[in-house]
Amino acid sequence: MSRPDSLSPLFRSLHSIKGVGDKLAALLTRFFGAPEGQEAIALDILMHMPSGVVDRRRQVGIAEAYLNQIVTLKLHVDRHQPPPRGKEHIPHRVFAHDETGEVQLVFFRAQGGWVERALPLGEERFVSGTIGFFNGEKQITHPDYIVEPDKFATLPLVEPVYPLTQGLSSKALAKLVRQVVDSVPELPEWIDAGTMAQRQWPSFGVAMRMVHLPDAPGEAELWAPARQRLAYDEYFAGQLTLQLIRSTMVADRGIARVFTGEITERVTQALPFALTAGQIAAVEEIRADLASPDRMSRLLQGDVGAGKTVVALMAMAAMAESGAQSALMAPTELLAAQHYKTLKPLCDLAGIGCELLTGKMPAAERRARLAGIASGATTIVVGTHALFQSGVEFHNLGLTVVDEQHRFGVHQRLALSDKGKHTDLLVMTATPIPRTLVLTHFGDMDVSILREKPKGRQPIDTAVLSIEEYGRVVGRLQARLSDGAQAFWV
Repeated sequence: MSRPDSLSPLFRSLHSIKGVGDKLAALLTRFFGAPEGQEAIALDILMHMPSGVVDRRRQVGIAEAYLNQIVTLKLHVDRHQPPPRGKEHIPHRVFAHDETGEVQLVFFRAQGGWVERALPLGEERFVSGTIGFFNGEKQITHPDYIVEPDKFATLPLVEPVYPLTQGLSSKALAKLVRQVVDSVPELPEWIDAGTMAQRQWPSFGVAMRMVHLPDAPGEAELWAPARQRLAYDEYFAGQLTLQLIRSTMVADRGIARVFTGEITERVTQALPFALTAGQIAAVEEIRADLASPDRMSRLLQGDVGAGKTVVALMAMAAMAESGAQSALMAPTELLAAQHYKTLKPLCDLAGIGCELLTGKMPAAERRARLAGIASGATTIVVGTHALFQSGVEFHNLGLTVVDEQHRFGVHQRLALSDKGKHTDLLVMTATPIPRTLVLTHFGDMDVSILREKPKGRQPIDTAVLSIEEYGRVVGRLQARLSDGAQAFWV
């Protein structure tokens, strides 16, 4: 479905925003984490929420300006005291007064005469900044704003504070935000009218203006109606997206698989241990799903060491009996390689073609792997989300196994559904997820839980230590390493 024209201002390139060149666009694209190969858009700026608010509305006389307060003063400029030649470490001081007292404005390394131009002798200026003391005198070091009396309206009395990155100033970002907020189109309301009235929420456009260009600090607070409404929008959009994904991944009819039992029996014989009761139950639940004409969407949950990978292998072996391929996708190349190391010896013993596909492979090796996947010679493919890039063609993909799905974004999930139109889906996670969260985050998946560990697994001790115990941690590691143990330091 094409995007409505009314939304075009929010999806325009950053280059179309005044003041954004190639360098700033590249910086913002990295900062906002745009998908690879895509540029950040105006909507990314709009959705970059402030982390706090600076209140400059306190317009008082110097006498009522107290230490560490942010104030806005109307000052008469009396004199400049630049540093002596060759002594750049001494600041440039500007002495000023109002009807109630005197204040100094302090600037370090202020070359080029810009201070004199900004604060001309004998003239009045509005100055905003934080009050400090030095030698008993009030001062503002590097004021945030200096404006002429007739341009007072340009001084933001309530100013949002944004998370920044190196090379991006708050003033530059605020300029961009103002332009994008001004271009927010009038949108039809999608929240129920009763909810809007009960919560006293503003419209989307008004909410964005209150958050980014507030008239009072309370408008932009996290618990204020504007932020609540935008949080509801984000959550609502997430739910709709999950339902759309589910409609493509689950609502489609699946394929009723038929099993011979030969390959799964060979895998069982190859295993150096017996499956636990929980693993056997999970395998049976998965086999029932695969045999059903409905498309499988199942979450396999169990602690690290509970044997999820072996359950996934049994599912992929059953899929091989029906003549289809399986793909196991891990969030990183390191995890993919670990899965492959576990699966490959068992697959070799069972006569199943199992290969690893990563983005860093030499071109010739990658071409050979791709050929095996396309021909069907490779039954199980292990890799990262690179498995679902356009250059990878499967002979007959029947099952996708995803390790730690919460590490994958919506783009990768949609790519999964596009690659195999009737593929079944098995998601593995070590994170304990309450049933209510499974429903909201994973889109009403069926759940299998591995509650026990295979025999012979060592118990895992977990301890929390304060940063002051750092030496103790290192000492304990040294002792265990000297005993021949291995350790992960994350």
